[in-house]
Amino acid sequence: MKRQSAANRILLALAGLVLLAGGILILAGGLDLYRRWHLTPPAGWPLTNPRSVLLSAGDRTRWTDEGWWWPVVIAVLAVIVLLALWGLLAQLRRTHPGRMPIGGTPPTEGVELRDHALSDVIAADARQLPGVHQVRVQMTGRAHHPQCRITLTLTPDSEPGPILQALCHGPLERARQSTGWAQLPTQARLQVTPHKPHRAE
Repeated sequence: MKRQSAANRILLALAGLVLLAGGILILAGGLDLYRRWHLTPPAGWPLTNPRSVLLSAGDRTRWTDEGWWWPVVIAVLAVIVLLALWGLLAQLRRTHPGRMPIGGTPPTEGVELRDHALSDVIAADARQLPGVHQVRVQMTGRAHHPQCRITLTLTPDSEPGPILQALCHGPLERARQSTGWAQLPTQARLQVTPHKPHRAE
């Protein structure tokens, strides 16, 4: 599961739980379930019977005569709208290129390559490099300007320099040539697999 998808699901689950809990409490008061089932309502909860209201007239008009009230209300509503728009734009913005045209410049009409397929091929090719323990590849950017992010987990006795050179002249160069792209900007992150420290004697 991608990080953005996981965050979306967590936020939706939290919002759903809050709305569900609020709806149950409102229904319990509106249907007079507290009295019928001899239940104790939450402390300070205003909706305990069908005649209760969430906000009384006094609560609704308490600060309306204050000079700061309406600017604060408008500012809070504006912040909520901006956050909602920001979230919507973040959802609409693609974080991966999807179907990428291949075959040179201009690309061959109708020939496309899925970003997951290319990332899987690069990862499988990079796993064959000596000193590489694990590889994770992700394609980012736009369809006509894709970029590659690679996370290499190296063995404890490997040397990063030769592995980076082998990565550039091997899997990445083969991916660029097979797709017909003039370039494939790549960001590589190196890490070492966890291991026990060796005792020096």
